[in-house]
Formats: sequence, C-alpha cells, structure tokens
Amino acid sequence: MTEDRRPRRPAPFTPRQLDSFESRLDPAQVSEVAHETAAVLVRTGRAAHDPELTRRLVNLVDELGMSTIAELWSSLPAVSLPGALWRLYVLREWVRRDPAGAVADYQSGRPYLDVSHAVAGAADPPSPEGLRDMGDAILTGAFEGDFAVALERAAAFCDVISVGRAHRADASDGHADQTASAQTFSAAALATTASDLRRCASSWRANTLV
Repeated sequence: MTEDRRPRRPAPFTPRQLDSFESRLDPAQVSEVAHETAAVLVRTGRAAHDPELTRRLVNLVDELGMSTIAELWSSLPAVSLPGALWRLYVLREWVRRDPAGAVADYQSGRPYLDVSHAVAGAADPPSPEGLRDMGDAILTGAFEGDFAVALERAAAFCDVISVGRAHRADASDGHADQTASAQTFSAAALATTASDLRRCASSWRANTLV
C-alpha cells in the first residue's frame, strides 16, 4: 500500500482548547512553542522549493485563523522570528480585509516617499488588486528568496502607509477629530512597525533572528 504523503489540513483550535493548552504552560514554555513553530514554518518553506507548500504557508490565516496565529506569536518580541512573521501576516491580512483603505493611505503617502515606494514594489498607481498581490509577494519572500528583503519591503510599505495615514489625519483635523486622533496613533504605530521590521532584517542577515 502506498503511503499518502500529501500535507493534511491542520484542524483549527477552538478558544477553549487554546485556553486549556496555555493554562498548562508557563510563559517560558509558551515562548519556546512560539519560537519553534515560527522556525519550523520558515525552515520547511525555504527547504521545500514547493510552490504549493509556499502557497499554503502564505494562506496560513485561512487554515488556522487569525486568532490562532495571534495566540502563537503576537506577544513575542518585535525583533524575533515569530514577531517578524506575525507582522507580515497582519499586514497582508489588513490589505486583504480593507483594500480600499490601504489604497487611500498608500496614495496619500506615495508622493512623499519615492524610495520607500520603489523598495515596497507596489504597482503604480496602487490598486486593491495590486496591493493584495504585493502583500502575497512579500510574505512569499519569507519562504522563498531573501527573507531580509521581504522584511525590508514590508517596512517600506509601512513607511508609505504611515505617512499617508498621517496626512489623512491632518485633513480630518478640525472636523473629524476622533478619526484624526485614531489615524495619528495608527500612523505612529506603523512607523514603529517599519523600524522593527528593519531591525529584524538586520538580525536575519547576522543569523541572530530566532
């Protein structure tokens, strides 16, 4: 009998299962699990040279759910392998869920950051489909090609979005103050994310990103 070696779809955890699992682990064990799962995914993807496997890794949110990935990686340090993957998946998921908002932010920031736009590699002019494709391409780079370049592309994308969102906040100031405040806070957070991703890229090149 021939053994079936096709990859099997992982069963998603329920919130109760996750709570039960975490209750049996101390923080050090949770951190170890997070680092190991991130390392396994990256090692597996980069060693396989399998387009179908890469596609499944890029679409991991569809298989596991965003909440499961958050439980695994979101609390880890920004400059770490799980922290880097978490930020790449969040960026891709945001573009997929709010492509119109992503385009509006990107269009607002694009005129101020020609170099970042070139590094990010977004279509010009940006479109919902183009930004979704770019998000997929960046995350694909985590499993194929130069991981540091993928991180730098994501950082450049965050730079453009951050500047665009800040300019949109200025435009809202005085007649939609609550919206302007939220956009300003979000723009600052994205600038921090861009910095974190660049630090991750430097750490990856130094073989210290774990």
